[in-house]
Formats: sequence, structure tokens, C-alpha cells
Amino acid sequence: MKPSQPLMARLRLTTKQVNRGYYKGNRTGSMGFFLKSSTYIIEPSKLRTYVVPENLDTFKVSQLLKFFPVSPMLTFYKLTPFVTKSFPPTRTKYTREEDRNGVTISKDRAFNGEDYLDLWEKLNPREHDDWSDKWRLKRANLKAKAEADLEKVIKLDEKNKKKRKLKGGRTLKQLKKQGL
Repeated sequence: MKPSQPLMARLRLTTKQVNRGYYKGNRTGSMGFFLKSSTYIIEPSKLRTYVVPENLDTFKVSQLLKFFPVSPMLTFYKLTPFVTKSFPPTRTKYTREEDRNGVTISKDRAFNGEDYLDLWEKLNPREHDDWSDKWRLKRANLKAKAEADLEKVIKLDEKNKKKRKLKGGRTLKQLKKQGL
């Protein structure tokens, strides 16, 4: 038996029936509203607040041991409210330094490739070590080869005393400027 279309309309929606209209959140309600500029404004009246129990500053965790199995290490700690009255804005760790009129200013910047590699190194140390050792050797070999080629080119240039085009269409001055 299959339900009819009117009955199906009354049933709960599935992800197949509605593309982007399915998300219902966790039904806690909104904490504010959006402005036309896509800025979210938090309304204090809609925020969930918790009342601090009486005598919380004198309450010790050791009193909980009577009712619940709690680690003995926690017996000397006092419970305190976990909501702070003043909270400084969290600064991003991705900043860049700029000099303006002799004053150094730190500005926020975007997450870049170097940050991605640092994060990868922190999360996968063994994999990063294998990769970095290989590339360190390869880079050293390439640098040694480039220095040998440059010395060879300098000798040829001194010999011919002409402005010659080198590999890749670059001149000797351009190579020296690039530091090769």
C-alpha cells in the first residue's frame, strides 16, 4: 500500500522532497536577527542565561562525593560561575606587520599556504618530516646545480665579453639580480 498525495503532504518532509528547506536546526530558536547588510545582531532578551545557585562560592566538590563518584583530585576545588562578566575579543593568530610613518601596526590577514603547511606539520609530524627531508635534499641539489651553472655562465661571459642570452632567454644581469 502506498499513501496518497494528500497524505504524503501531511507526512514529515525528507531531504529528497525539499532541497534547501529541510534544515530545522536543533530547535533552540534564534538568538537574534540579520540586518540587510548580512550582519547578525544578538538580542540580549533572547539569550539563554543561567541563574547561579546560592552559596556557590562556598560549595566544595567534596560534598558531591556523597552522591556521585568523583575523582578524589577534585575534592579541594571550589565551583565558580563559568560565565565571565567581561570578555575581550579574540584576536586572530594570522596577522601581518605594517610600517606606517615609523609606527608598526599589526593587521589581520587571510589564512595562506604557509599557514596550511604549518598546520599540516603540527597535525601530521611523521608525514611532514618524511616530506620535508626529501624536499630539503632536492632543494639543496637544485641550488648546487644552479650555482654550478651560474659559475659556468659567468666564465663563458667573461670569455666572450658579450651580452648573451642564457637558458630561458635571460641575461647574466638578470640572473645576478635574481640571486642565481
